[in-house]
Amino acid sequence: MTDIVATRPPKIPESVLVVIHTAALEVLLIERADHPGYWQSVTGSKDTPDEPLTTTARREVFEETGIEIGSAAVPLTCLRDWHLSNVYEIYPVWRHRYAPGVTHNTEFVFGLRVSRDVPVRLSPREHTAYLWLPWREAADRCFSPSNAEAILQLPRFA
Repeated sequence: MTDIVATRPPKIPESVLVVIHTAALEVLLIERADHPGYWQSVTGSKDTPDEPLTTTARREVFEETGIEIGSAAVPLTCLRDWHLSNVYEIYPVWRHRYAPGVTHNTEFVFGLRVSRDVPVRLSPREHTAYLWLPWREAADRCFSPSNAEAILQLPRFA
């Protein structure tokens, strides 16, 4: 008898970064479970090459925070494509998730305006804590330079 091991297909090197913020420019940051001390905005890759970026953004926000974009509390109009993208080198520690030879990812930036009291429900296998910070402090706390730069753009897009 042979054991069948489920393997995940390689990650697609196209992702979204969603800066979740309030009207007062407070930013929600979440701490990675696999790297304590690494604070970030919601981020995640497309599931399929033809998946629309807004679909990726909605799915990742829900998976990582429990916030449902398109609900009465968070209408779809609160999600805005900032029409910014970053190409960056994938950290070596995470390259095994991609096809052999893939070293760079294209990240598309979105903003999501929510009420400060929106319930946040983390996925414990991905994130262990969250906090709200004024936008400049949030940018300083991010481990990812592209995430920090996106947050610094918040006043321009909010």
